[in-house]
Amino acid sequence: METAAVEDLHPDLIAGVIRLLDGPTLAALSCANVRFRSLAGEPDLWRDLCLSSWPSLGHPRLLRLLASSHRSFFADVFPSPVCTVADFACGGDGESSLPSELISAVDLRHRGSVVLSLVVETDTSTSWFMAAPFRIDADAERKGEGGSSVFSPEELTLSWAVIDPHHRRAVSATSRRPVTVDRHWITGEMVVRFALVLGEECAVVAVVNIGEETGQVREIYLVAEGVEGACLSGREGLAVLRSAMEGGRRRGEEHDAKKRWEEFAGRRQKMKETAAKLERLVDLTCAAVGAAAFLALFALAVAR
Repeated sequence: METAAVEDLHPDLIAGVIRLLDGPTLAALSCANVRFRSLAGEPDLWRDLCLSSWPSLGHPRLLRLLASSHRSFFADVFPSPVCTVADFACGGDGESSLPSELISAVDLRHRGSVVLSLVVETDTSTSWFMAAPFRIDADAERKGEGGSSVFSPEELTLSWAVIDPHHRRAVSATSRRPVTVDRHWITGEMVVRFALVLGEECAVVAVVNIGEETGQVREIYLVAEGVEGACLSGREGLAVLRSAMEGGRRRGEEHDAKKRWEEFAGRRQKMKETAAKLERLVDLTCAAVGAAAFLALFALAVAR
């Protein structure tokens, strides 16, 4: 009995099965042969896949921007950037090579259900943005998003895709799952952090604040931090994101995000401890010098 090959099935049946595949499987299928490459390369297929993965891409501007490049967007955002950023310098082209605008596609979910989905457009070309601490606010309350619901912060997942619309590049700016969940000691709000550590010196962190009584997402924002604990400037944050956009990608990185953050936080804590020890040593030295000077003046006064 002759066995039929997959390629012998009706094209509509194959197309229906292909629509059930996830992105990585679809990309792998396109490498099988010419026919599958043609079927898996349909723009509408990748558009539907991206819209189901990132509902915020349904924003009119992003629909126009990504009209025929959803596959490229998936390739940019689905894998994590390779962590090779070593410094915050702009490079040879200076500020002219930095993105003049960023579009953030933010999708927060709980157990797969969308909690909020919004798009934030940020003008990064101003001198104020360049000099101020790097921060992008996604105002959930003002947009009427993130309605009241009771959920476990540990089960939240976040996609914060940062897009450079002029160079048509994008990158996933955070981990998918939380790296820390804490309670604010003053307000009682739950503070959930999603972080992407880049190299040894910096990290991009998304912070989600959840009201204690309402369970509502009160605030969500993105910042860039140095290992010493200080926020990077807008210029430095843009340089980090640009390097991440231009760098390589690697699947499976999200599973190590929490471990990398713990290592990053450990280096930060060691730096703080070293600085505190140095400060105590300086204080003791100053106290000793002051005491010696006082005793010298006292001895001089007694001798007279």
